[in-house]
Amino acid sequence: MLLREVEYARPASVRDAVRLLSEHDGARALAGGQTLINVMKSRAASPDVLVDLQDLAELKAIDLAADGTLTVGSMVTYTELVESVEARARPILGDVCATIADVQVRNRGTIGGNVCSNDPTNHLPPLMVALGATMTIVGTDGERDVPAEDFFIGVYMTAAGAGELVTKIVIPAGKGDGFAAVTIGKDGTCIVSAAASLDGGAPRIAIGCVDAVPVRVEVSSTAADAVREAVRAANLDPPGDVHASSGYRRHLAEVLAARAVEQAEQRRN
Repeated sequence: MLLREVEYARPASVRDAVRLLSEHDGARALAGGQTLINVMKSRAASPDVLVDLQDLAELKAIDLAADGTLTVGSMVTYTELVESVEARARPILGDVCATIADVQVRNRGTIGGNVCSNDPTNHLPPLMVALGATMTIVGTDGERDVPAEDFFIGVYMTAAGAGELVTKIVIPAGKGDGFAAVTIGKDGTCIVSAAASLDGGAPRIAIGCVDAVPVRVEVSSTAADAVREAVRAANLDPPGDVHASSGYRRHLAEVLAARAVEQAEQRRN
């Protein structure tokens, strides 16, 4: 289906982008367009103005600080993150991005677009929660930082409101990370996913595809039985669909969480 007529703007600065987004009620930021354009074609969304972020070089940087903190611009593509030398400080990022969709999507799709769309089947939201990432959001009132755990608030909904723009994602240093998922086909979206991070304390675990937002699971041990018991105790109530029943998703959540923690342990050692 062809797109309906829409106004198009290509700002030269973040300030101009935020101004355009705030001045038009029907404005949407265009990052890689891998989700938004298809949604527009199906008429599921009909923005009045597309604010293209491609010229904003400041959103395309990947920086590694001396203390191991990694800062990823929201317009960094999956492929750029996979190939980044700096991002190897947290290799799980490149490993996960390398499994998203296909080469064409990875060359265009962006980190910011993935987290801001907050599709429950996306790979990155649970990973960002497990890594303890922080999203920097810029609006007309200034800049604020929102922890990933508070950033995702509902299906296709995040803490970035109308007229605001996620500019970067800050990921603290870590010692070992893991990610496990069952997907629809080799390169498809997730049926259930689990991410884990070990930073010296208890594992940070986040489960995807079982609720509207990634679900944090508290556990004090890395033992597989303890992890699975903690997931059971979380009383997950995922939806069932043609790909998996609710019960099967609960079972996958247990298994994948244990696998993610095991992988994180192996990477830490």
